[in-house]
Amino acid sequence: MTRTERAPLMLKRPVPSDLEIAQAATPLPITGIADDLGLRRDEIEPYGHTKAKVHLSVCDRLAQGPQGKYVVVTAITPTPLGEGKTTVTVGLAQALGAHLGRRAFTCIRQPSMGPTFGIKGGAAGGGYSQVIPMEDFNLHLTGDTHAVTAANNLLAAALDTRMLYEATHPDDRQLMLAQCRRGRDGRPVPAACHLRRMTRLGLPAGAPDTLTDDHVRSVFRLDVDPDTITWNRVLDVNDRMLRQIRIGLGPEENHPRTTGFDIAVASEVMAVLALSTGLEDMRDRLRRMVVGFDRSGRPVTADDLGAAGAMTVLLRDAIMPNLMQTLEGTPVFVHAGPFANIAHGNSSVIADRIALRLADYVVTEAGFGSDIGFEKFANLKCRTSGLAPDCAVIVATIRALKMHGGGPKVVAGRPIDAAYTTGNTALVEAGLPNLLRHIRNVRQYGVPVVVAVNAFTTDTDEEIDLVRRASIEAGALSAVKTSVWADGGLGACDLAEAVIHACDQPGAFRMLYADEDSIEQKIGSIARSYGAAGVSYAPEASERIRLYTDLGYGRLPVCMAKTHLSFSEDPDLKGAPEGFRITIRDVRASVGAGFIYPLVGSMRTMPGLPPRAAFMDVDLDPVSGRIEGLF
Repeated sequence: MTRTERAPLMLKRPVPSDLEIAQAATPLPITGIADDLGLRRDEIEPYGHTKAKVHLSVCDRLAQGPQGKYVVVTAITPTPLGEGKTTVTVGLAQALGAHLGRRAFTCIRQPSMGPTFGIKGGAAGGGYSQVIPMEDFNLHLTGDTHAVTAANNLLAAALDTRMLYEATHPDDRQLMLAQCRRGRDGRPVPAACHLRRMTRLGLPAGAPDTLTDDHVRSVFRLDVDPDTITWNRVLDVNDRMLRQIRIGLGPEENHPRTTGFDIAVASEVMAVLALSTGLEDMRDRLRRMVVGFDRSGRPVTADDLGAAGAMTVLLRDAIMPNLMQTLEGTPVFVHAGPFANIAHGNSSVIADRIALRLADYVVTEAGFGSDIGFEKFANLKCRTSGLAPDCAVIVATIRALKMHGGGPKVVAGRPIDAAYTTGNTALVEAGLPNLLRHIRNVRQYGVPVVVAVNAFTTDTDEEIDLVRRASIEAGALSAVKTSVWADGGLGACDLAEAVIHACDQPGAFRMLYADEDSIEQKIGSIARSYGAAGVSYAPEASERIRLYTDLGYGRLPVCMAKTHLSFSEDPDLKGAPEGFRITIRDVRASVGAGFIYPLVGSMRTMPGLPPRAAFMDVDLDPVSGRIEGLF
């Protein structure tokens, strides 16, 4: 065997836990994976023996090379347990690469430690279709999420510090001028961010000592209106108690205000990381981020606070995608964060672009159902990247279809009802409208659709055949049973053949709305794809839309924050409901990331922990040093 050849998987029955399978595998040297991809040694930066950062210089070297087929994996509306979308994504790439002889690349998101230590578990796939080492994947990896957290919170600290000093030293010209820096010629000049602010305010450029007091106040005093601040602090664990907090209570500060925490992967900084096309683009996006407004209604940016440069430095390494491998030795890029319900929920543009130059087929994953992750993949990610998918795979399970057909409530952490492990074609048929709407929704983008039925051992042939026939009648090119959890890539060979065939079909990818549509029109287009009859706006949301339109943000695409458990805003409304309305309670502007961010219904941007959380099972064996209890 060459250094990058892996022995065939030894499939055990019953299938061991995800952690047991992952720890029994011996990962190939990551340098060997890189060599087989055609990456040069100076283009990778190993983090130990099993993972590496890939330098962005690869983009330039391969820019004129051939490009592979682009496959996006999405799903029907899931149960709270998830339907194995990442597992199918990994298994499909293993089938293409390890069994059908194609060069295949997986591009997936780095999981948040919120669900890892909460209740849903990790996102490395499962069974014999996993990314390894799965402990690294589901925990710190190379520190990208920590870098995002630090950059986000640096900006929050800069904002509150600036407000504090402006409040306590309102007329101190020298203190404000101290924010200047020396130019290369030794002359004192305003910092670059203040020069841009002077231009925006229509003031004359010049050295600080030539500015009038009024100019100094205009340029250096931001005069932020605390009621307009939209920038929260973040951390990457679920903590519902931090959703709303009071800060500034210390005796030296004594300027309290109400704010809150979001989960780190929902930070606009993470979206900037995911949607940037390079370091320069990332620096520019960070500079444009709006944290609030001054008392005259002008936006206050990260550039106004002088923080964008330092934030870029914190993210310098994070912008490089992480190279890992599957259990069957096929390459994986892990980059950017999850949560398509409260974030944009897709892996990075940079990772996909590099992978498409290195492989025949790139399989990427869009979070949750097609109403959430795929919609954002198409209207946000593809709009930014200029890429177009050749095929979309919709993952469905008999379990989820039974739930949508009226089956008993599925609750994460509790035993599943016998209705889901007993054959019942009537219940499956009643739930099919959910799948059919997802097929219709994806087809409206002009993308060929393949349905992957992620099968459980309790599913009957009659149930699976019912789903197959209904899917094809609804316009899917094919519908294929997969068994990737139990069989690895072997369990997705039929799916891989169907995907190859779909990628060879003519397509005419199109987006759901145009740039010139108004914010309300864009929201309405997305709501109609849910099946909604209309949209209701809270007064605050309508006011924000008017403000953002007046500021020139109306051409930005829309990133809806909505429950992933229903087409509607009500997570208990299953199936394919019609005639409901969605409520936009607030609208934010993620100007740096490049989208408008409506909040639908009661959607939260900081999850909470359950009373019996997954972290209670996690421990470290003090003798072997191995992690225990991680799935």
